[in-house]
This record gives sequence, C-alpha cells and structure tokens, in this order.
Amino acid sequence: MATPAQTSPASIRQRLLPSTPAGYFRVIADACVLVGAVALAVLLRLVWMIAVEGHSPELATEVSVGSFIWTTLILVPVSIVTFSAFGFYTFGRSYESRYKVLTVLKGVAVASLIAALIVLLLRDNRDFSRGVLLLATAFAASALVLMRIGTRIWRELTRGERRLLARTERPRSLQRVLVVGGAGYIGSALIPKLLVEGYYVRVFDRMIYGEEAIADYLQHPRVEIVRADFRQVDAVVRAMQDVDSVVHLGAIVGDPACALNEQLTIDINLMATRMVAEVAKGLGIQRFIFASTCSVYGASNELLDEHSQLNPVSLYAKTKIACERVLLKMADEQFHPVILRFSTIYGLSGRTRFDLVINLLTAKAHFDGEITVSGGDQWRPFVHVDDAALSVVHALHAPLHLASAQIFNVGGNAENYTIGRAAELIHQVVPTAVIKEIPFDGDRRNYKVRFDKAARDLRFQPMWRLEQGIIQVSDAIRSGRIKSYRDPQYSNVLFLNSNGVVGSLNINDGAGNIERMITEEVPEKTAGA
Repeated sequence: MATPAQTSPASIRQRLLPSTPAGYFRVIADACVLVGAVALAVLLRLVWMIAVEGHSPELATEVSVGSFIWTTLILVPVSIVTFSAFGFYTFGRSYESRYKVLTVLKGVAVASLIAALIVLLLRDNRDFSRGVLLLATAFAASALVLMRIGTRIWRELTRGERRLLARTERPRSLQRVLVVGGAGYIGSALIPKLLVEGYYVRVFDRMIYGEEAIADYLQHPRVEIVRADFRQVDAVVRAMQDVDSVVHLGAIVGDPACALNEQLTIDINLMATRMVAEVAKGLGIQRFIFASTCSVYGASNELLDEHSQLNPVSLYAKTKIACERVLLKMADEQFHPVILRFSTIYGLSGRTRFDLVINLLTAKAHFDGEITVSGGDQWRPFVHVDDAALSVVHALHAPLHLASAQIFNVGGNAENYTIGRAAELIHQVVPTAVIKEIPFDGDRRNYKVRFDKAARDLRFQPMWRLEQGIIQVSDAIRSGRIKSYRDPQYSNVLFLNSNGVVGSLNINDGAGNIERMITEEVPEKTAGA
C-alpha cells in the first residue's frame, strides 16, 4: 500500500518529472528519436508506394507528408508522457541494463497502443497509417534501447581508460599512506584497494570497535598497524614518519553518536583533526585527504554543488564544516588538503553499520517485516561504501593542480533518491515487508547533490547502484552472515553508549567551549569553497 508521502503531488512530480536540466535534455533527445523514427518509417512507406504499389511520386509524397504530420503529432507527445510514467527520466534511469531494456520496450509498446487508440477515436484518420505506426514503434524502440545501453557500455569502456590514465599520472612519491581510522566502515573497504594499487598502508586506529574489520590484513607484508588515539600528538608524530600522504577518516560519525557527548565530539572531530593536519604539514606531507559529508548542506530544495550555500542542522555537520575551513586555511604550495564530501553511505564492508538508512531499512524489512519511513519526500544522495573508498584512491591519484585545496562531492548524479523511493526499492527486493509511514523523527535534512566536479577532476564515477547495494545487504542477511542488526557492533551510537566506551574517551583540556568553537569556524550559513 502506498504511503501518503508516496502519493502526494510533490512525490508524484518527483517520480515523473526530471529534476535537472540534463533530464529535460533527455526528454528532448527522446522526442527527436521519435520524430526520426516516424520519418524513417514514412520514407520506407513512400518507397513502397512508388516501387511496389505503382503510385505516382506526387500522390505518394502527398500521402506520406500527411501520414508523417499526423503520426508525429499523436505519437511523440503520447510517448513522452508514457515514458515519464514509466520513470524514463527519474527512478528508471538507475535500473540495471536488463531492467532498463524491458522498461523501454514496455514504454514504447504502451505508447504505441495509446496512439493507435487515439487514432481509432478520431473521425478523420485517413492520413494515419498503421504500417507507419508499427515501423516507427520498432525503430524508436531499437534506437531508445541502443541509446541507453550504449551510454552504459561507453561509460564502462571509458572508465577503464580513465583509471589507466590516472595510474600513469600518479606521482611516484605517493607510496606510503597513513589511514587514520583505517579499521572503520570506510577504512576497512579502503585498505584492500590501496594494496591493489601498490601502496604501503599504515593503519592508525585505537581499535575501539575491534580488529575484526581488518583481520585479513593484519599480517600483510605491506600493512603496518598503529594502535593509538589520534588525539595523542606524540603518537601522531610517530605514525607519520616516512609517510607520503594521509587519509583522515577518524571521527565520531553520525548525528546520534555525536549527540552523546558534544564536547567530546568537538575534541575528536575538530580539535584532533586540526592537530593531525598541523603535524602532517609540519612534517612536509603534501597530500591530506579528509572525509567530510554531504550532510553539511542540511535542508535545501535546490540542486546543490560544491559552491552551494551550507545549512548544517547537526553538530556532526558543523564539525565537518569547521574542519574544512581549517584545512583550506592551511593550504599552501607545500600542503594540499583534499576534502571529500561523502553522500549517505550504504553497503557492506569489513565493519558494516546498520545505523545508516539503507542498511537499516533493509535489515528491518527482513527481521521486522516492515520498512519504516519518516519524511518519505526528503531527498538524500547515496553512495556505496566501496565507492566511497574508491573515491579516496582517485583523490590520491589526481594531479595536485586539480585536487589541491578542493572540495568534492562524492556520489553519482543518478543516485539522488527520496527516502520514500529508497523504501520502494527495498520493498522490491524484500516484497514480504510492508512499507509503514511513521511520525516525523525530527531529521530536517533534505538535499539533492550534483557530482560533476569529482567526475571531471578526480575521474570518479560510482560503480554501484542503490538497488545493487540493497541486494548485497539482503543476501548477507538471508545467508545468515548478519544474525541481528540490533547488535551494538553495527551501530556507532549503541556501541559508544555501551560498556562505558564514551566515558573512557577522556576529553582534552583544550577542547574549549562548543558554541565558541563552532561559531569561530562556521557561521550560521557558510558558502562552500
């Protein structure tokens, strides 16, 4: 049963109408394809009338022109409306290739049937040819399928070329990488990618969540483990010896976890990050990759990019913006921070989390038989944890003149979804579950994001689509790998709030007043760099 959020006029518009100028360009392109298909069908009929049926060229031309006009006027608008209803320009764009082909074929067939029905209802339809309609339908279906599948194939081919070029452009000095927070959700997905690329990896992590996430790499000859708190300056200095670049993933992550102890959050997320960056700069380490978040955009109805105004609605987002400002101020000819604003992450890694919306709702669908939706019309960009890790590799490879002191949104333009639409995708994978609308939970975030800059300058494109990630999580649950999503090990806030973990994380004397620190580093609304 559809929820109110899924049947509201706003939700219907989001499902049917393109949300970007590129979407309307695709509408125009499809209309041109349809006109071309009709023209080709009419041309073939013209040749048939003259060569086979023996009509004079004048009569055949007159009939053909009338057939072209009537068929175009009826078929094109009917097709565009039908294609929109089938999600050609919204959610259907992210379908896997086989589903995309079926969707295109069904859309064209339905449009053709509707056009034929309209013709039958017209009193004067002598200029309309059923043969032209059938041929035009066949040509249009073939062209539309080739356009969509061909684009996907071209993207895959060029992606391999981009990766090869990125490898050849990688500075030779980048050989040893320090990953702060390397045993976490993203870090455990990043380590194997760095090893494949030939890096030596030094993992700096207090191992609060244990070592299981990176157990497969503890004995690897190119992996070194530093078990320490990155707030300890002496430990940071030792860990950065002989390091070429730093990837800083360490933080208290997520709004609920940050709310457990706000001063501790400031201490770890902002003060320690500043210190880590200062040590890196002092030791001459050039490249500093920092993990930020798209939640810095907060609540907005606009399509946002790296230059959009920021509107943080949580302490977590505010600390990330403050860190961005600190790092950008530190940038110079010898120190090159690169800031990655990750979309909402989902999927499995060495340290999987179920306190993230896609993983959580998929788990609830299996274990609880329901998919609870609050604020279903709110937008979020999504990215698989494997792609988040891949973007870090691209940031390490990118030429400094393109990446230095730059902010990059990490995700894909086709991976913006409403929470309600994400719930529908989960329901398609777990059809036994029921979508259930629950009262608004107070999360005011609402943002759609563009990712053109990362695609252009980092040559990054996500490999995963949201449906694939949902299937991955679902398969892990069905196979028994995940026995209880409520286990504290899968949740930052539950784990930190259990067994006195938060209490054991002493706050440095220099943490300072929370409001003062946030006010100094990030005003109420800050323009993106």
